[in-house]
Amino acid sequence: MSRSRRPRNKRTAATTPLHEPSAWRLQHGDFTPPVREADPETGLTVIHRRAIDTLGQMLSNGTITADMHDAGQVFRSAFRAAALDPLRARSLVWMPATTGETLTERVAAARERVARALDALGGPASPAGSAVWHIVGCEQSIREWASLRGMHHVAAGGVLVAALGVLAKHYGLAPRERPQTQAAPA
Repeated sequence: MSRSRRPRNKRTAATTPLHEPSAWRLQHGDFTPPVREADPETGLTVIHRRAIDTLGQMLSNGTITADMHDAGQVFRSAFRAAALDPLRARSLVWMPATTGETLTERVAAARERVARALDALGGPASPAGSAVWHIVGCEQSIREWASLRGMHHVAAGGVLVAALGVLAKHYGLAPRERPQTQAAPA
């Protein structure tokens, strides 16, 4: 008995040009328009696309002000300097086993700055503190954080906007505005 084989379908490769982000990458966030520049080493033309983070997207949409964006960037830089991100690369330099990990003065100072900022937001367990920790610090999306907290993503965005406003005041980036009082009619 001879078995007849059906011709196999050849898989067609995606025809996405190599200079454009793949469909998989595009589903994870937006990009700025491509910028063509000359590579300083080779002189060839290269195309740069920058991934847009949550704070940048909210700033471009007008959801937050520049002061709020700057406050988020200050918190993010302190968070990174404090080495609080759960994902880290393993050290390429082998070191013998020690009794514990020592903190440098820079890391300790950054952790103190992060702790003070979280205290201004009501603590790390408060909605504002948790939003800034996860969305700004750990760079989760608003939808991811909202699903972890069991809330709608629109409400989660509102929590983040309010938290960034408080952070801007905490860092002294937002201008102090005094309410204008009107003189009573005589």
